[in-house]
Amino acid sequence: MPTIQAGVATRMITAGLLALQSCASAVAAEFYAGKQITFIAGSGVGGGYDLLARLTARHIGRLIPGHPTVIVQNQPAAGSLVAANQIYNTAPKDGTAIALIQRGMLLAKLTNPSAVRFELDKLNWLGNLASETGLVLAWHTAPHRNAKDLLEQELIVGGQTGVDPEITPRLYNALIGTRFKIVTGYNGTAEIALAIERGEVQGIGDWSWASFKKQRPDWIRDKKVTLLLQGALQRDPELPDLPSALDFVKSDADRKVMELFFTQKTIARPVIAPPGIPAERLAELRAAFAPLATDREFLADAEKSGLDVAPIPGEAVDKVVALIAGTPADIAERFAKVFAPAR
Repeated sequence: MPTIQAGVATRMITAGLLALQSCASAVAAEFYAGKQITFIAGSGVGGGYDLLARLTARHIGRLIPGHPTVIVQNQPAAGSLVAANQIYNTAPKDGTAIALIQRGMLLAKLTNPSAVRFELDKLNWLGNLASETGLVLAWHTAPHRNAKDLLEQELIVGGQTGVDPEITPRLYNALIGTRFKIVTGYNGTAEIALAIERGEVQGIGDWSWASFKKQRPDWIRDKKVTLLLQGALQRDPELPDLPSALDFVKSDADRKVMELFFTQKTIARPVIAPPGIPAERLAELRAAFAPLATDREFLADAEKSGLDVAPIPGEAVDKVVALIAGTPADIAERFAKVFAPAR
């Protein structure tokens, strides 16, 4: 009898939970019906983040109860810093404003503390659209043919202030002795690519492999560039023979700093929402992002658009954010010194 009673109780609890979930979805549907969600892309038009934001905006509305319309607004200033500050401080806290921010925001408190107006662990992380490996590449007219050449010859690269194409070569210069000369002022990889083709710069110090191979396949096919170095916690399976920046680190302290930097690449395309959103509405937003990993329409559109995606749910992102937020003080201090402005 106790076993039968326990089984009945379990079924009653399960039924009750399902009823509560159904009720919550109905409430969310009532709220979102006829509403519009503003999806801020913290990047310039035409780059990888912008294209991913527009891809997601085409599908996420049908996965949210009530099926709101979703529009994209670009806010590229300061490498997503303005977008992240806006989401945290002034965006509506009712679930009608979300943002895809650049991965540099995960470590912005260490690299640009005076400008950061958000707390990493108080943002709501809805999910991540892709991880990535960063590439150093040189135009075919540059003399660089392998990673060791970066240690011996200056490579002039295009950068965007506060974003990986500028931050990563600075890190490499400080930790492994590369000789990058960084020309800033560009607004995303699309502009840097044009600058490379025009001969304004010789290459780039960090371009996502996933984006690069889709956006410039002719550069690979026609051997217009030389791939010199990759940056991530693990080598990309598609680039097994390309040296990793971690191969050139000389001390354990510097390795920890570089690994902290590369940790952000595991959640390279994170989508956030403001703090203070009602719990049930936040749950629905997260629940809408989770199935993107297997959603046939979304994945087919990504393939058609030439975008690599590998979505992971918000709960998985939370764990990585917690690791970054809990960085030991000595590593955080060393990291901050690497990126401190030259005096």
